[in-house]
Amino acid sequence: MAESVGRGPERGNASDAAGALILSACAVWALISAAGRETRPEGVLLALLAVAAGFACGRICGTLLPVATATGAALAALLLALLWRHGMPGATATAEHAPGQTGGAAALLVLSAGAACCAAAGTGRRGVRTALRLLALGTAGASFALGSVAGFAAALGVLVCALAATRTRRRLLALGGLALVAGLVVGTSWAMAEEVLPEGLTVSLEGQLTRNRVELWQDAARLTEEHPVLGIGPGRFAELSPTAQQSLGSDGKPHSAPWQQAAEQGVVGVVLLGAAFGWLLYALWRSPRSTAVVLAAGATLTALAVLASVGNALSFTPVTAGAGLLAGLASARRPIGAGEPCGQDGQEAGVEDGVRPRPGSPRTAGAAGPG
Repeated sequence: MAESVGRGPERGNASDAAGALILSACAVWALISAAGRETRPEGVLLALLAVAAGFACGRICGTLLPVATATGAALAALLLALLWRHGMPGATATAEHAPGQTGGAAALLVLSAGAACCAAAGTGRRGVRTALRLLALGTAGASFALGSVAGFAAALGVLVCALAATRTRRRLLALGGLALVAGLVVGTSWAMAEEVLPEGLTVSLEGQLTRNRVELWQDAARLTEEHPVLGIGPGRFAELSPTAQQSLGSDGKPHSAPWQQAAEQGVVGVVLLGAAFGWLLYALWRSPRSTAVVLAAGATLTALAVLASVGNALSFTPVTAGAGLLAGLASARRPIGAGEPCGQDGQEAGVEDGVRPRPGSPRTAGAAGPG
């Protein structure tokens, strides 16, 4: 049976309410874990504000000019990554050339590729669609040119998923698969820190991740065991991590969003981080937009989650704001004047699939006029 994706306003209101509750809980817990200690929760609060603002902006612009907004976001993210790859605006790292800058640039390039794919999926003009997909491919190439193999693979993966999404009809299964991919990467980082993987696999992964990064994760695991509930407090990892203190040019972060949450905000912080990611996927599932747009955005957010699991991409305000913007665009109501969503993808049947309604169907009844 085809999956119905025609969403009523009450569905969108439910996902919006869930998002507001989750983001509020994240902010409150950051303040709770910071209470009574010399901590710096402003970085967490700024990231949450960026996500919320980006999401709201995406919802508004996605209802008015979805393709133009997504195209503009793709170009803006590309320019930011190329112009400020050695000094990302909004960075919370203090080192002059922090190693996370490359990860931030890679995350912006992934966002650029994802926004271009969303715009391509939303336009009905074949030439524009091809140009936007070439932009996404060029963005992946730019990531490789900047020396980020992981960013290149992530951007290319987003493009491949976006192309495959044009023939996908069951978005729930696809989004579930994306969530599983993110979970596997997080689980692998945990296994690396706890040294529970086979020796051969550990050596292979350590060569890709670097020994310094794995030692940072091990410090985070130790701090989590010592402070499982409240954590050590936001912004204190650099003070209590021997590896971070001994590393030259360190930005004082464990280069993993889940491990940073675990060390600084305890297990509850990790649960809230996972809930925030789950909410974004849930909002995409309930979106009235076409499955192609939804899955392109979902693949982009999953790629960002993967990069954030092995880096500090979420430490950069443009990245968090861009992620919220893309999620808002892909979950916005249909553009004004586009008609009511119908069919399994929440789109006018036949508009993107090239299938004309059968004669005598409710949507064609009366199309020939009276008589």
